[in-house]
This record gives sequence, C-alpha cells and structure tokens, in this order.
Amino acid sequence: MTLPRGRTLVRLVILVAILAVVLYPLLWMVGTSFKSREEIATNIGLWPDVFTPSNFREGWQNFDVSFGRFFANSAMVALLTVVGNAISCLLAAYAFARLRFRMRKFWFAIMIGTLLLPGHVLIIPQYVLFKQLGWVGEPWPYLPLLVPQFLATEAFFVFLMVQFMRGIPYELDEAAKIDGASPYTVFAHVIVPLSRPALVTTAIFSFIWTWNDFFRQLVFLSDLQDYTVPVALTLFIDSTSESAVGPMFAMSLLSLVPVFLFFVAFQRLLVEGINTSGLKG
Repeated sequence: MTLPRGRTLVRLVILVAILAVVLYPLLWMVGTSFKSREEIATNIGLWPDVFTPSNFREGWQNFDVSFGRFFANSAMVALLTVVGNAISCLLAAYAFARLRFRMRKFWFAIMIGTLLLPGHVLIIPQYVLFKQLGWVGEPWPYLPLLVPQFLATEAFFVFLMVQFMRGIPYELDEAAKIDGASPYTVFAHVIVPLSRPALVTTAIFSFIWTWNDFFRQLVFLSDLQDYTVPVALTLFIDSTSESAVGPMFAMSLLSLVPVFLFFVAFQRLLVEGINTSGLKG
C-alpha cells in the first residue's frame, strides 16, 4: 500500500508545482495592480508592501473617456460576434453536413483550407476591401469586426459543427421528411435543438477570443471612444515610453473578470460540448 500512496503523493506534488507555475503570472499581476509606481520598480515580490487601491481609480479615469466605455465597446463587439458566429456557422455547417449539392466536398475542402492561412496574411486585403466599402472609421467603425462574423468566416467553428452534425442520426431527418417537413423545418426543429452543445462551445470560444483580440481591433479602430479594452490598455504607455504600470495592471485585472465569469457560467456546457462535438476523425 505504501508504493501506490507514494506515487499518488508524487503526482500531487507535480500537479501543485505545475499549478504554481501556471498561476504565478496571474498572481504577479494581481499584486502589481496594488503597488505604487515606486514599489513596482523596487519590489519584485508577489505582494506589495503597501497596498495602493488608487490604481483602479486612476486607471478608470485616466483618459478623456471613462474606461467603462471601453468595457461597453468590448462587450458589444464580443456579444454580437457570438450571435453572428452561432447563426452563420450553424447554417453553413447544416448545408455541408446534411444537404446534398454539387461540389459540396470541394467547397468544404476550400473552407478547411482557409484554416491554414494565418490571420495576419488576410488583414491587409481585408483592410483594403473594407476601406473601399467605406467601413473603416466613422460612422460605422465596428462593421469590419462584425460583418464577417455573420458570413461564416470562422472555418474552425463551421468544421466543429459539421463534425457534430455528422454524428446526428440521419434517420431523424428521414422521419421528419416523411411527416412532411421541409429542409428548413428539419433544421429548425431537429438539428438546432440537438446541436446545442456545439453551439455553446462556439459561443464560449467566440466570446473569449473576441474579448482578448488585439490586432484586428487595433487595425480597424482609430477613434478613442471606439476603442475596446485590449486596445485601450496600450494607452497607458505614452509617446515617451513612460508607462503607468499600476493602473495598467489594475485595468488588466478587471478585464479578466468578464471572461472568468463567462467561463464559469458555462463551464459545464463547454465540457459537454467538447466531449460530444465530434472532434475525432
């Protein structure tokens, strides 16, 4: 009995060590958000000698626009992205997985092939296209970020849902068709309810990835009042490279709260979706 207990203890120690390494950056950020500017330069420990909660007030009111505006912008973009990806990717996946049309496999292969393209390669032609359409800048600064999400441009989520729908028995479609259901009725009353785990997985990852997105939002957003949280965090470093590190880390800590709450609220559904979404070959 001693040997199995010893192995369990070793595994526990290894897991605790890994957990400590993973959580160290987060704990350091929490501690730094409560340090003064002078202490940040001298104290390399996790926790401050003197707590400075004023960093949160200074960070929230540091600009001409309240940081709450940036949170509202991020929430709007993230939630609309969730809606766009859920609707458009579900429709595209239904077509690839359940309908029969000419060159279906070819177009599906083309769609999968877009996963091989780095996003940075596409950003320049996208910018040129949206600039010619008049979507860059006012009065519609968020169109380049939102419109593609309603056109099923996220090939990963389409693939995720296709794999899931292929696991739904075709007998359900046939039974519905025998009862006189059209493809639209089959989609609305059979496929959509059964695709809930894949939809939840898509929604969660869409929210997290969009909330943390920096590059695309930096490229397409130019006015201060339109900035999202990731872009606004760069404003704490001025042109002289002098940074307000304390307020920046305080706002960075607050920016984690929506993602954490969103993940905790849908954690069970996320695990269920990953386990049943057909990511196997």
